[in-house]
Amino acid sequence: MNILITTFTAVGTLFIIGILGFWLLSRRILIDNVLGPLGVLAIDIALPCLIFANILKNFHPEKYPLWWTLPVWWIGFTAFFWVMTMAASMLSRKSSRREFRFSLFFQNGIFFPLAIIAELYGTQSPYVIDLFFFTLFYPAFFFNTAPLFFGKKVHSMNRRAILNPILAATILAVIFRLFGIHRFIPEFVVSGLSLVGNMAVPLLMIILGGNVFLDMQKHGRIAVLETVKFISIKNMIFPLITLGVLILLNPPYHIALIIMIQSAVPPITAVPILAEREGGDRTIVNQFMVASFGVSLITIPVMILLFSRFFVQ
Repeated sequence: MNILITTFTAVGTLFIIGILGFWLLSRRILIDNVLGPLGVLAIDIALPCLIFANILKNFHPEKYPLWWTLPVWWIGFTAFFWVMTMAASMLSRKSSRREFRFSLFFQNGIFFPLAIIAELYGTQSPYVIDLFFFTLFYPAFFFNTAPLFFGKKVHSMNRRAILNPILAATILAVIFRLFGIHRFIPEFVVSGLSLVGNMAVPLLMIILGGNVFLDMQKHGRIAVLETVKFISIKNMIFPLITLGVLILLNPPYHIALIIMIQSAVPPITAVPILAEREGGDRTIVNQFMVASFGVSLITIPVMILLFSRFFVQ
């Protein structure tokens, strides 16, 4: 029961920050054109600082010689999720199937898991490092494959997405640890980067809350049936199927934990923006995302509790 309460606290904390973002926009303390620069600050600056500092402080390659297998597990998980997404999306309405499929497939792979792991095991836990390695290629994959969901070809790879600050920070920090260069970096530098990095999750949730407010101002007809289908599949069926597969495969605890959390979290916060950019229906994607976020306050703690019945640290 303790893990249920702790996980609920982690998810609830994210909701409180998201509500703050909603309130700041509704009271015009922040204006909509500020959200873009805040996103750059969060994703291109704060998160890379967080990753770099955490790896420098907590990554010990001699204790975890198989750390490099985590991105391989992500590839397997992504392929498995793709199969489930394609099958489940056939239950959606044809007119919104591409938005349904898009929102199902791309989970909030970094920020929600980071908050949950930090709450359950602490910010200095090796599971935080495992999460960063597991999602090493996820940002580049997301931004380069999004057009495919809307019938568009990827004519050229987005170099900025591939060589993104998150990937660069991870690789640089790993090199520093492997070759002992980290010993020459002053402690105050690492501490400063950690402080900047700690802004990442709060900033992203404020941006999410602000975007929800903006979308609600111009929302269309609420697709109740499609939204119920979505949260049933995304928040309940997917994680239950994933748990069954994990029980059969019985991977190491840290890998099973990360995969379980990945399967249970709501869509990534950028899905409405990317959907609109690629010619999709932002309104219904936003409805899927907001509903999934709301339901996850209950479903994520329940799924983690079920997970703890079969996997012990």
